[in-house]
Amino acid sequence: MTRREFQKLVREAAKALPDEFRSKLKNIIIGVEAGSPDGDLMGLYEGVPLGERGTGYSLCLPDKITVFQRAVEAECGGKKRAIKKELIHLIRHEIAHHFGITDERLEDEGIY
Repeated sequence: MTRREFQKLVREAAKALPDEFRSKLKNIIIGVEAGSPDGDLMGLYEGVPLGERGTGYSLCLPDKITVFQRAVEAECGGKKRAIKKELIHLIRHEIAHHFGITDERLEDEGIY
């Protein structure tokens, strides 16, 4: 899959978020990189979660979610339908971190 095709699927996955979440996404970028630092990582949230932002939080760079194309494609066997499904799951997972939800809490609540 070309990078452009993959980026389109990432945009579609972001648009598939429920409106109540999308409306709260301010100052956040979702980007695509070919490979991840460890090879297996499919997504990464970098930023300050909303609940941790204090009164001094201003003039900051946007939070960033990076989706790693090769890792997602490998996990999904290169199948477009599986990639689309995984991207929806992945974007929701990383957005949860933006809202301050940890991996442990996601697992404890049976969400992921």
